[in-house]
Amino acid sequence: MTSIADRPDEKKQTSDRAWVAAIRDVLDRPLTSYHIVLGATGLLLVLGLMMVLSASSVLSLRANGNSYTIFVRQLIWVGVGLPMAYVASRMTPRHFRMLAYVALLGSVFLLVLTYIPGLGVGVNGNTNWLNLGGPLQIQPSEFAKLAMVMWCADLYARKEKLLTQWKHLLVPMVPVCGLVIALVVGQHDLGTALVLMAVMIGLIWIIGAPTRLFVATIVVVGSVAAYFVNAEKYRMERVTSFLDPFADPTAVGWQAYHSFYALSTGGWWGVGIGNSRQKWGNLPEAHTDFIFSVIGEELGLVGSLTVLALFLTLAYAGVRIATRNTEPFVRYAAAGITIWIMAQTLVNLGAVIGLLPIVGIPLPLLSYGGSALLPTLIAVGMLLSFAKAEPGAQAALKEARRPRFGWLPSRRMSYK
Repeated sequence: MTSIADRPDEKKQTSDRAWVAAIRDVLDRPLTSYHIVLGATGLLLVLGLMMVLSASSVLSLRANGNSYTIFVRQLIWVGVGLPMAYVASRMTPRHFRMLAYVALLGSVFLLVLTYIPGLGVGVNGNTNWLNLGGPLQIQPSEFAKLAMVMWCADLYARKEKLLTQWKHLLVPMVPVCGLVIALVVGQHDLGTALVLMAVMIGLIWIIGAPTRLFVATIVVVGSVAAYFVNAEKYRMERVTSFLDPFADPTAVGWQAYHSFYALSTGGWWGVGIGNSRQKWGNLPEAHTDFIFSVIGEELGLVGSLTVLALFLTLAYAGVRIATRNTEPFVRYAAAGITIWIMAQTLVNLGAVIGLLPIVGIPLPLLSYGGSALLPTLIAVGMLLSFAKAEPGAQAALKEARRPRFGWLPSRRMSYK
């Protein structure tokens, strides 16, 4: 007689339940968020270095006579950013709150400096770079993203008991963030401004603003964005090119056309690392804004989906950290960082695959550029710090750091 356990369908159900139980057990561990952030970020950084080397090799050889110049610069930025991320991971929420106002005022000051002739440097029509002397230049708007998240999180944490009143939801958050965004828009950097707007709107939603207030904020921000798009001819050209990129593939639609071509020729598994054809001058900004096109060409659909999965994993960890912590500042800061990184990722990928107009912003952790990489790594360090504040995480860390010697008898062993 066949027992129930021997039936194939019963065996499958038992196996499925075992898998679900195993996954649930892993997710319930105190340090799961910490390990997810660490693992996803590490994989994205390694992949980013590999793809920057591949995508920039031709340009670097033509411009510098060395295929590795741009890659070495990115490697240096990673070497600078990782210790900063480590320091951030060792800091407490109180330290971040102490630095919030300093970071915001410093970012505004640096943004203002870009308007001074001789200090502000124009790149691709955007005067959003600051000359620090010699070859060293930074983009203050990238650091403004981190500063704005820290300041908003601290502000809302201080007003925790007053957030039922709509005026405390918007004042002084919206005017201050509006000033930062206006300074960025004045630099003609609409892409970064859109990310900052997304952070502002996202935090208003996270706080729990009424639906009518949230919708009104979106309408106002959308109207302002539409006005600035219409104010510049080249921005309108990008929008019209987005609607029909193949209408003028030799001029305005050049970048979108070659981005699509790179993605379409990658197939399932890609043409192989280093074998991209579009990086030979056909695809502008192949190692920065359009690095995902090179990933799609060289690593194929499988590689592209892997990148998307890593970003979704990082987003899951950010949401998990924000929901599992009880301290207001930690919840708001973790949510703000997640909104920032995911909004920038969506805007970049949307432009690369033709779902959004091209606005010229890098893909977090993957694209070349120290100004974008450093604040992102610091934000990741903050997430690691917040993950260690989850229930049971500190005890798990102490247990993990405790030295274990296999040859010593267990304390529970009975000696008779």
